[in-house]
Amino acid sequence: MKLYETAIAPNPRRVRMFLAEKELLDQVEFVEIDLLKGENRTAEFAARNPMKKVPVLELDDGNHIAETMAICRYFEAAYPDAPTMLGDTPREKALVEQWLRWVEFYFFMPTGMCFQHSTGYFKDRMKPIPEWGEECHKNIISFMEFLNSQLADRDYICCDRFTAADINAFTTVEFARVVQIRVSELELPHLQEWYQRIKGRSSASV
Repeated sequence: MKLYETAIAPNPRRVRMFLAEKELLDQVEFVEIDLLKGENRTAEFAARNPMKKVPVLELDDGNHIAETMAICRYFEAAYPDAPTMLGDTPREKALVEQWLRWVEFYFFMPTGMCFQHSTGYFKDRMKPIPEWGEECHKNIISFMEFLNSQLADRDYICCDRFTAADINAFTTVEFARVVQIRVSELELPHLQEWYQRIKGRSSASV
């Protein structure tokens, strides 16, 4: 299998951490795609993913799977003997899904929008709206404060163990540094403790 990715981008990192935790990194060949050069906008890449985004998983039979969590769900189902990241019981699966959606909608998406509309990184292919970037910046801080309160009496986001919810939240905290938001500079002790706990895992370095 091949995983088309951009190593510095947050979505591919979510997949790499997921694979590392499941001890499946050796099952995939990683292929770097240069977003700034527009390699994701070629006809060849669009044939793999018409949305022209990374990551994209290419299966051994030539089929492709796009979208971060779709790829993670594939590996969760395809390798049932590997450590589970999406929950075991119906309750765990529901809780992980709940948090995945909260992190995606209220944390990751505002961070991505803040990056796109505040930095001008993709100004050659979109029109940045600075006011929207500023609003998203506020929403990022607001969710971090919410997450800090939720972590007051727990080591992990849900299920009393490390799950994909922790992966997605951790990579978003790290991604937020590109818009000058750092946990260490905020008065959020529970979030800071959780962040250091996750940062100490070997998967955080992939």
